Amino acid sequence: MSEPRATLPERVAARFGDRVRVSAPLGQVTVEVAPECLVEVSRAMRDERDFRFEQLVDLCGVDYLGYGEVEWDTTDVSSQGFSRGVEGQGPGRFKRGERPAAGGERRFAVVVHLLSQSHNRRLRLRCFAPDEALPAVPSLVDVWPAANWFEREAFDLFGIVFEGHPDLRRLLTDYGFVGHPFRKDFPLIGNVEVRYDVVKARVVYEPVSIEPRVLVPRVVRHDSRYEQGRAETQAQS
Repeated sequence: MSEPRATLPERVAARFGDRVRVSAPLGQVTVEVAPECLVEVSRAMRDERDFRFEQLVDLCGVDYLGYGEVEWDTTDVSSQGFSRGVEGQGPGRFKRGERPAAGGERRFAVVVHLLSQSHNRRLRLRCFAPDEALPAVPSLVDVWPAANWFEREAFDLFGIVFEGHPDLRRLLTDYGFVGHPFRKDFPLIGNVEVRYDVVKARVVYEPVSIEPRVLVPRVVRHDSRYEQGRAETQAQS
């Protein structure tokens, strides 16, 4: 009998050794790679016969600030049936000038989703930026040209710098926008308000006038009134 063919995680681990870390949560193969090996591993994933991931489907940034923290307590409720917000000063829920200190060496990551049309399978690459103050990873535009606008979007929204990108500019935010809106320490209310001033005949920027607040979702629980109404309906019928 011939030996069973190695699975994709086994082949990736055998090919790259300790340069990568392979896992398969929920059946999705994830390959974590250091920035200095990202381009090399990506080229091999695209070109080598065992992989053939010809298509980059998506590239995005991820901010892991506050990852794993629980903000809501659904077991303790008020008399009105609302859950209580445990961490009212969680990521993004603070006033201007009161930003919490960011922590963790593995805060910013770039996640790349690949598709192999030759083998009909998918793979996810993840690369953590080593420096939180100035997160930077190599650009993949030379490997998959489709990464161009994806990397500009991640730079705009997360502030991740892609070294070697041919034209790294903001893509979605307005001219003169300050900060990166998808970062967890960016306030949910923003930093400025924009309005048109009739007297000045131009758009003006002003400090935010609204106060940040925690939006509390209502949790639907068992209510005896529904049972009483159902009993009355059955009795009438």
